[in-house]
Formats: sequence, C-alpha cells, structure tokens
Amino acid sequence: QVQPVESGGGSVQPGGSLRLSCVASGSIFSIVVMGWFRQAPGKQRELVATITAGGRIRYADSVKDRFTISKDSAKNTVYLQMDSLKAEDTAVYYCNINDYYWGKGTLVTVSS
Repeated sequence: QVQPVESGGGSVQPGGSLRLSCVASGSIFSIVVMGWFRQAPGKQRELVATITAGGRIRYADSVKDRFTISKDSAKNTVYLQMDSLKAEDTAVYYCNINDYYWGKGTLVTVSS
C-alpha cells in the first residue's frame, strides 16, 4: 500500500512563502505522476500542480508564476514551493500519487 505523507503546512502572512513536501512510502512499483491538490472551505478539491516521471509540469492558472513543483525521484518525494502567497491560497493541500493515492493533507493558512 502506498501512503503519501505531507509536511510543511502552517500559517503565513500574505506575500510570504511556504514549502510543502510529500514522501511516498510503501510498495511503489512505478511512480508515473505526482501532484498537489487543494481544498478550501466550502469548495471542491482542485488541482494545483503536477509533475510526471519525465518532468512534464502542469500548473493551475491561479498559481502560475508563484508556485513551483519539483521532485526527487530517488527519494519518492515531491515538493511545492509557494511564494507570494495570497489569502485565497488558504486550503488543505493534498499530495497525490499516480492519480490514485492520496495523503491526509496539510493545512496552509494565509492571513494577516
């Protein structure tokens, strides 16, 4: 069973930065894609960014030029560097592996 485990969430003021990490533990035969999604209160879960094993990257329009996704394949780890954070980025951020395995989420709060 694959279990993604997120870390790095917290509270930050608008304009600040946070870095999320996600380690995929367990029996992983092959990781094809890793990604980050988020769910704000009262809203549906939405894609933030994904990165494939080959390095192809996709961002939501709302985070382009502010967030950066990267990975360390040897460590089965994906990162999300979040800069210039806004109040509307407040959400629970979830890690996803292969469009199938979900982490439990980490809360990011952006508030003054």
